[in-house]
Amino acid sequence: MKLMKIGVIGTGGRGHNAWQAHKPEQGWEIVAGADIKQNARDKFKEQFPGAQVFDDYKEVLKIKDIDAVFVSTPDYCHEEHAVAALEAGKALFLEKPMAITIEGCDRILKTAYETGSKLFVGHNMRYFPVILKMKEIIDSGVIGDIQCGWCRHFIGYGGDAYFRDWHSEQKNTTGLLLQKGAHDIDVMHWLMGTYTKAVVGMGMLSVYDKCARRSPDTEGCAVWDNNQYPPLTQTGFSPIIDVEDHNMIMMQMENGAQATYLQCHYAPDAERNYTFIGTKGRIENMGDSGEAEIHVWTQRGPRKTPDIIYHIKPVEGGHGGGDPVTVQNFLDFVRDGVKTNTTPIAARNAVATGVLGHYSMRHGNGLQQIPPIPEEWVRYFANNQKR
Repeated sequence: MKLMKIGVIGTGGRGHNAWQAHKPEQGWEIVAGADIKQNARDKFKEQFPGAQVFDDYKEVLKIKDIDAVFVSTPDYCHEEHAVAALEAGKALFLEKPMAITIEGCDRILKTAYETGSKLFVGHNMRYFPVILKMKEIIDSGVIGDIQCGWCRHFIGYGGDAYFRDWHSEQKNTTGLLLQKGAHDIDVMHWLMGTYTKAVVGMGMLSVYDKCARRSPDTEGCAVWDNNQYPPLTQTGFSPIIDVEDHNMIMMQMENGAQATYLQCHYAPDAERNYTFIGTKGRIENMGDSGEAEIHVWTQRGPRKTPDIIYHIKPVEGGHGGGDPVTVQNFLDFVRDGVKTNTTPIAARNAVATGVLGHYSMRHGNGLQQIPPIPEEWVRYFANNQKR
C-alpha cells in the first residue's frame, strides 16, 4: 500500500478535525502544516513532531509528494486556499461553507473541473446517524413524496461562538444564515432530493447589537460556557457586529416542494429540529446527536403518539459522530474512488441559498433566483469527478 501524505492548512481550531486523517497503519500520514498563529503551530508540532510546520500555507503546497490537503482556515480564506490547493494538484478536503460568495464557489468548482484535482467539502451533517436514518426512512417511501420541509434551529451557544470573533462581520462570513445555516440548507436539500430554485429571506440583528463590547485591541475569545447567558448580561462581544442574530428563509424547490429554515442565536437551548411532510405521512427528529429519536406518523392522531419511533444510539466522535466518518469517506474517495455522501455541487447550492437569503433580507425581502451551474460541471461531479 502506497503511503499517502497529507498537509494541513489551518492547524488550529477546526483544523484538529484533520488530525484524524493521520493513520499510518492505513497508509495515511500528516507530514506538514501551516497556520498564521504561533500557538497553533506549536500544538501541531507537538502532535506531529516529524512534520514540517510553516506560517505560510503556500509552503505546504510546494511539497510535491503531498497527495491531499485539508483546508480548515476561516471562511473568508476558503476560496483562495482551495483554488491554490487544486491548482497545485492536491486532493482537497475543504471545510464548509465552500466559500462566502456564489462567485467564490463557482471559481472553486471551475478549478476542480479544469485541473481534475479531487474536491471534497466537509458537510459532516450528511454523516450524522440521525440524518442518515431520516434519509433511509424517507427514501423507503413510508411518508410518500415530500411536499414541504421545515427546520427550526435553536443555537444556545450562538453568543459564544459567533459574536465574539471574526464571525460577527459580514465581510468575513456574508452572514450566519450562510456560515451556520449551510449545514441545514444542505441537509434539507439532501433529504428532500432537490435544490432550492428561489429564496426569500427575513432577519434582524435584534439582541447582540445591545451587548457590551470588547476593545478592538483585545483578541476575541469564542469559548463556549453555559454561564454566559442571558446575552444582555454578558460582556466581551466583538467591537463590530453587523450579522443578523436571527434568520428566516422560505425556499421554493426545483421539484415543486417548498421549505423553511428558521435560525436563532440567542435561544437558551441548542437543537436542530427537522420536519418533512409527504403525501403519506410526516417525519420529525427529537434531538440531532447523541441519544435521539425519529418519530414517524402515517395515520391521523395526536403529535404525542407517533406510529413509529426509531431510537438513535450515541456514536463516538465530534459533531455527533459525524466527523471521523466524514474524514474516512474523504480518504477512501481519494485512494479508491469511493462515492461520497456529500458533493461539491450540493455544497455550492447550499451557499447560494444562504447568500441570496441574506441578500433578500437586506434588500426588501424580494424573491431571489438561484443562478444555474454549467451542465458540464454538474455531469462531472455527478460522475464522482471522473471524465
